[in-house]
Formats: sequence, C-alpha cells, structure tokens
Amino acid sequence: MTTSFEPLDLADVTLSNRIVMSPMTRSRAYGPGQAPTEATAVYYAQRASAGLIVSEGIQPSVVGQGYPDTPGLHSSGQVEAWRRVTDAVHEQGGVIFAQLMHTGRIGHPSLLPDGLLPVAPSAVPAKTQVFTQEGPQDCVTPKELTSAEIEQTIADFATAARNAVAAGFDGVEIHGANGYLIQQFLSDNVNLRDDEWGGTTQGRIRFGVEVAKAVADAIGAHRVGFRVSPGNPYNDITESDLSGRYGELLTALSPLGLAYLHLLEGPDRELTLRLRKQWQGTFILNPFTHPDPTGPEALSLVEDGTTDALSYGALFLANPDLPRRLRQGGPFNTPDPATFYGGDERGYTDYPALG
Repeated sequence: MTTSFEPLDLADVTLSNRIVMSPMTRSRAYGPGQAPTEATAVYYAQRASAGLIVSEGIQPSVVGQGYPDTPGLHSSGQVEAWRRVTDAVHEQGGVIFAQLMHTGRIGHPSLLPDGLLPVAPSAVPAKTQVFTQEGPQDCVTPKELTSAEIEQTIADFATAARNAVAAGFDGVEIHGANGYLIQQFLSDNVNLRDDEWGGTTQGRIRFGVEVAKAVADAIGAHRVGFRVSPGNPYNDITESDLSGRYGELLTALSPLGLAYLHLLEGPDRELTLRLRKQWQGTFILNPFTHPDPTGPEALSLVEDGTTDALSYGALFLANPDLPRRLRQGGPFNTPDPATFYGGDERGYTDYPALG
C-alpha cells in the first residue's frame, strides 16, 4: 500500500512526499510591475516541506491579469523577482511549479493598461464581480479573441513557461480550471464560436490542447502539469457532457507525456474515477470536501489508489509544516475563512481559497 509520505518521481526530480500545496491566489505582488516581494519568498520557503508547491496563479501576459496585485511572468523584472522565490524554496529542499493563469473575461479594464479589455472566446460578460482597487466591480463585456489573437495567446503561455524556467521554477502548471480562459473555451455559455476554436467538442478542447503542446515544446513535457475542474460553475461557467468533453480533452493531452493532471474535484466521485482511469500519467487530486477544507481523512485516497498525490489549500495556509502534522496526526491550526482571498481555489464553496 502506497502512502502519502512516500517519494514520487516527477519532472526529473523525486518529490519527498505526495502532499501538494495547491495554487492559491494571494494578490500580494506589491513590487514594481506585478513582481513578487521578499515576503513571497518567505511564504513559499516556509511551506517547502510539501512534496510539490504549485504557486499562486501567475499571468502569462499583461491582458491575462484579472485581480489586483497578482504577479506576472512576462517581464525581465518579474523573472528576476521570482528567482529569489525559487532560490528560497530550493534552499529548503523544496520543489515548486509556477501556475500559469490567464483569467480571460474575469477581470476589469481598471486592472489593465489604458485601452485594454479582458478577452474571451466570445463577447459574453460574466455574471459576477471581480475585486479591483476601487472595490468589487461588475465584469465587463470582454473582447472576442480573433484567430490571430488566440495564436498569440498560446505563444504568450509558451514564453511565460520559458520565463518560469529562467526564474528557477522546476516546471509549470497550466490553469485550465475555475472559469478562467481555458475553461471558458471548454464551456457552453462563454464559447459561442462556430470556427475551429468552438462549436464541437474538438473545437472547444483545442485551445487548451494547443497551449499544452506549445508549453511542452518550450520547456519539455516532463515539466508541464495541467489543471482542470470539470463542471465547476465558478465564474459563471456552464458545461455539459462532462465525461465526454473531459474524456476527449484527456485523450488529446495524454500523448504529450505531461508531468501530471491536477483535478479540482466536484461532487461527482464517479467522474473522478473515470478520468483517473483514463489518465496514464501522474494524477493529483484536490478532493471535494464541501463545506470543509481538505483534512487528514483524505490521505486514504492515496492509500486506496484513487490518486497518486493529494493537494491541500486552506490547511497549508494555516499549517506551513503540513506534511509533518499530517504524518503525526496533528495538531492542526484551524484555517480562518475570513482571511482568505476569494480568488480561485474552489468554486464550490463560499471561500474559493479552501483546498
């Protein structure tokens, strides 16, 4: 029987355990040009005992930003600032991937340089609000991406992945979940296109697959993870035929030889098991535990083979040395939802940062 505290080979490195720190939006890139600060390095270094850290969402381009003070990986200054973070994690023996997150239509013009609008597969505004420096604002009608702009966005992901490696990250995770750009292409209600980027299942999955191919070509598939959240309604997303659509997505991704698939689970465990069976590589699960954060009872999911590794969000915020506490059976500091930034971790709860 495999346990969560055994090593796992991933991305040409050996993870010390199978406890993964989930990506959690922080909005604390107070440095110049949306760059992480010294406090960011301290934050991640404190949690370096995770088998794998997946960073907060990092925008691959200027227009990919959807929240205040979130960091990027599209400038030399950002690369330099992230290098201090990755060095701090590596000095503590940790492994860290950068999550590349393009928020698509989830954003606001006030967060972008003059003249830019959030973008999406189709010009359909999200029926939700986003945080801005002036407080919550309604999402605006996004600009529909042209085919040329879609190709440029794919190239932006690849460039950001190269920048991540230059910054010392061990790999990247492509964010295809939580109602952001890749899931917008997968959706029924945001992707109204009838060209090669929409209409059919193959059209809807194409953008995510092409991003994965471009990033794998840029830095090596063994350094690339992909995150999904089938059926997650967060950020005003509607999806149908989850088994068929995500089955086709995994069929297209599997030949690439990616490092892992990271599943943010909904209430349908049977769907999780079907996708787990289909995926031939490493499988990381952020299990559905609504309304509570993922707790120590979830460790059994590694032991029974439901997943290869287990990701935790909120419990890692409250317990930086979480793997040690899980091994010892506690004690655990209780996460305080009032302190969480409701950015992107879980759309099934009132506090999306819950893991």
